[in-house]
Amino acid sequence: MNATSKDLKLLTEAAERAAASSRAAEPDPYRLGFHVQPPTGWLNDPNGLCQKDGVFHAFFQYAPFNADGGLKLWGHAVSRDLLSWEYLPAPLFPDHPFDVNGAYSGSALVEDGRLELFYTGNVKREDGDGFDYVTTGREAAVIRACYNEATGLVDTKRVVLTNTDYPADDTLHVRDPKVWRLACAEAERAAKAGVGPYLMVLGARRRGDLPESTDQGGDAGEVLVFSSADKRVWTLANRVSTPKRFGFMWECPDYFELPAAPAVKILSVSPQGLSGAPWDALNVYQAGYFTVAGDVWDAAHPCAFGDFSLWDAGFDFYAPQSFEAEDGRRILVAWMGIPDEPAYGNDPTVARGWQHALTVPREVTVAADGSVRTWPVREVEALRGSLDEGGDVFSAEGEPACLFDLEVAPQPGEQRLQGFYALVADELELSYNPDAQAFTLRFTDPSRASAGCGRTERTWPVGELEDVRVLADTSSVEVFVNGGAAAFTTRIYPKRVSVNVEAPGARISFWPLKA
Repeated sequence: MNATSKDLKLLTEAAERAAASSRAAEPDPYRLGFHVQPPTGWLNDPNGLCQKDGVFHAFFQYAPFNADGGLKLWGHAVSRDLLSWEYLPAPLFPDHPFDVNGAYSGSALVEDGRLELFYTGNVKREDGDGFDYVTTGREAAVIRACYNEATGLVDTKRVVLTNTDYPADDTLHVRDPKVWRLACAEAERAAKAGVGPYLMVLGARRRGDLPESTDQGGDAGEVLVFSSADKRVWTLANRVSTPKRFGFMWECPDYFELPAAPAVKILSVSPQGLSGAPWDALNVYQAGYFTVAGDVWDAAHPCAFGDFSLWDAGFDFYAPQSFEAEDGRRILVAWMGIPDEPAYGNDPTVARGWQHALTVPREVTVAADGSVRTWPVREVEALRGSLDEGGDVFSAEGEPACLFDLEVAPQPGEQRLQGFYALVADELELSYNPDAQAFTLRFTDPSRASAGCGRTERTWPVGELEDVRVLADTSSVEVFVNGGAAAFTTRIYPKRVSVNVEAPGARISFWPLKA
């Protein structure tokens, strides 16, 4: 550690102790029970998600000195069940010239008994020369570091890519490396093309002098694919984007295959700058995925994209990252928040010195019809208390920290659900419109002083309704519709914990959860 990292470490630990002492004196009614959240200050993107020797690691963007953001370092939590998290000392600080303005998002690679981290080192020059920080005044390097489990800190930071390594027609917005090693079969094919076995995808913003095939002006989002034989020297293998411009920046890229017959290839991105319907009725920025035909690393044979699908249509979901667990499951976690959104916020937790959390980890699978599904990890079942079944009408009340899981499914042999309505905490309505075949989240009070803290209404088509699961954890509600074909996530700040459900002809099952 150098002097900067030593001081940042001491300051972070002091801020965390002060926050813990404050909560001990006055318990915080909005702290979550089984989600990753910041010990103090601000949290955003999940980073370095992985499992090593049975232990799950969740690193995250962390600004411990200010609940509204600020200097970014990495926080760290570990778990053996994806729900009970132990917070470890912050492992990664912006303590070098190449990351002086923040250790930004990245990923982890577990190999040969070691845990390596790759992240974006952010540098912003002083605004004395009129920098726009898009084409001037910014540096974004990819840094490789080894996590030392004995010390809980990173060792030997090394710059492996700088802006001079990126295409000349990209802006200075290139970030969020996701690194993986190709599986044997694909590695053999890639090797014949001189690619791999290590790949990295980076989110990028290409300048507006675009090919005519985009038929739209302005900067355009893309993913850069880099290849390496040794994780030290990286070479650009491909540039991946849609034929027509789809937003001006693609953040937090991820690429993986889901086992199916045939396998389903997924390119996950968080595009900024989408306009028109349906995007203008959703969040300021989206988070979703394309199915991919072909190989993202193969520049000689451009891959084809399917339609862009949202991972989650709720108010609070961005920057998802996935990893493969040791049992083969593909698990996805996102930031339960959204950037650059002034209309709604998290005022009740900001007043208590912290903001944001990560979503519940979700298993990503392919259904029999070929659709991609997300569902809360199976470990959630272990939190269930005593089952309470209420027919097609059900009500329950609890203390402010009451947690519940709710499933609604038609009885065997009965017709599919035609209607569904739930009122959570007296202010959040969940409903299904059978005519429009759409699902809606609506806060009855749109004010910033309400349970929704300025969140209003969100509607998204889901097709014919088959089932609904609602997973609540103090100040979050995550809704999964039709086996996880659609999902909706929101923060909520209730004054009274309650749930009232009506689902004519269905079976309602309710479990309190023991966080």
